Amino acid sequence: MTHRIVIVGGGAGGLELATRLGKTLGKRGTACVMLVDANLTHIWKPLLHEVAAGSLNSSEDELNYVAQAKWNHFEFQLGRMSGLDRERKRIQLAATYDEAGVELLPARELAYDTLVIAVGSTTNDFGTEGAAQHCLFLDTRKQAERFHQQLLHHYLRAHAGQTDIVERISVAIVGAGATGVELAAELHNAAHELHAYGLDRIKPENMHITLIEAGPRVLPALPERIGGPVHKTLEKLGVNVMTNAAVSQVTADSLITADGKVIDASLKVWAAGIRAPDFLKDIDGLETNRINQLHVLPTLQTTRDENIFAFGDCAACPQPGSERNVPPRAQAAHQQASLLAKSLKLRIEGKALPEYKYTDYGSLISLSRFSAVGNLMGNLTGSVMLEGWLARMFYVSLYRMHQMALYGMFRTAMLMLGSKIGRGTEPRLKLH
Repeated sequence: MTHRIVIVGGGAGGLELATRLGKTLGKRGTACVMLVDANLTHIWKPLLHEVAAGSLNSSEDELNYVAQAKWNHFEFQLGRMSGLDRERKRIQLAATYDEAGVELLPARELAYDTLVIAVGSTTNDFGTEGAAQHCLFLDTRKQAERFHQQLLHHYLRAHAGQTDIVERISVAIVGAGATGVELAAELHNAAHELHAYGLDRIKPENMHITLIEAGPRVLPALPERIGGPVHKTLEKLGVNVMTNAAVSQVTADSLITADGKVIDASLKVWAAGIRAPDFLKDIDGLETNRINQLHVLPTLQTTRDENIFAFGDCAACPQPGSERNVPPRAQAAHQQASLLAKSLKLRIEGKALPEYKYTDYGSLISLSRFSAVGNLMGNLTGSVMLEGWLARMFYVSLYRMHQMALYGMFRTAMLMLGSKIGRGTEPRLKLH
C-alpha cells in the first residue's frame, strides 16, 4: 500500500514541504501526499502587515491550494484539524461552514502513515484584560483585511464630512517585534498615499502612531545594532516609540500601561508574543510546552510518537549547545521543510533520519519605502550590516525565494514581470 503523508497547515513551511514532496514522492507514486488547511488560499505571513496597511493587494498575491496541488502532484483537503487518534493513525477534521452558517463539509477523518504538523502560531495576548475584545490581530489574511477596512473607513468618514470626527486618527501597536515595527512604517506610508489620492481630511502628520514595547528596546529578539537604527528611523517618521511600557488593560478607546499611562487609540493592534494553536495542548498524548508548542527531537519527530513530525512555529525544537529552542522565524521553517523533504524519503526507505541544525542567515526589517535595516550572516562574509536601498532589495528577495520554492524559477520570473507591468495601471495603495 502506498505510504500516506498528511501535512496539516499550509503556511510557508507546510506548503513548501507539500510542494517538494509532491514533485518527488508524489509524482513517482512512492507516496500519497496530502495537504490540509482551513483556507483555500495561501499568502506569505510576513506580508500581512502590508495587507493591513493596504500596500499589498492580497487577492493578487495569494496562492490557490487546489491549483498548487494539481501542478505539483499532491492532494489538497479543506478542513481544520480538531483531534488525533494516534492508535488508529487518523486525524479528525471539524465540520466546515459557509458564511451563512450552512455546513459545507462534514466532520471527517483522514488516515496517515506519517503525519506532519505545521500549523504555525497565533498572537499571544497573555490574557491581558480587554485585548481579545478591543484589539485587532494580524495572524490571518482576514484579520489583516479587517484592519485595512477599519483604517479606510476612518478616512472615508472624514472625507465625506458626515461625522464630527476630529481630522486625525490614532493607532496603537502593542509589540515592537518585526510585525509591529514594519506595520508602523507601512501605516506612515499609507497616510501619505491616502492623502495623495484625495482622502486629505486627515493629513499625514495627523495619523498618530504609537508603538508600545514591554521590553527595553525595539526588536528585542534581534541584535541591538539592528534595533538602534530602526528606533531612530521610526522616530524620524514621527512614530511615538514607547519602551519599558507593559500594557495591562485595553478598553474600547485606549490602552493602559502597568504604570497607569493612558494611550488613546481609535485603532489598536496586538502584535506581541506568539503561541501555537490551543488544540495542540489537548492532542492525544503528545508533549507540549507552556505556549502549546509540540516538543520535537532534532529529527523533528515528536518526542512521544515517531510517526508524527512537527516543525515551524508550532514546534519546540532544541538547538545543540543552547538552552533556547530554534526561534520561530520564517527562515527556520524554510530550512526545516527542506530537511523534511529529504527525511521523509529516507523514512519510507527505512533509513536513519538526519538531525536539524538551525543556521542563522541574519535578519532584515522593512521600513516600507523609506528604508530597511538588517544583517546578513554567512561563512564567507561573517556578519554584514545593511541599511537603506541595498537592505530593501535583500528584503524583497526573501519573498522571491519563497515564490521560487513554490513556483520554480520561470513562473516566479513571470510573476515579477507581471507585477512590474501592473504597477503602472493600479493605485499604489488598495483603496477598497
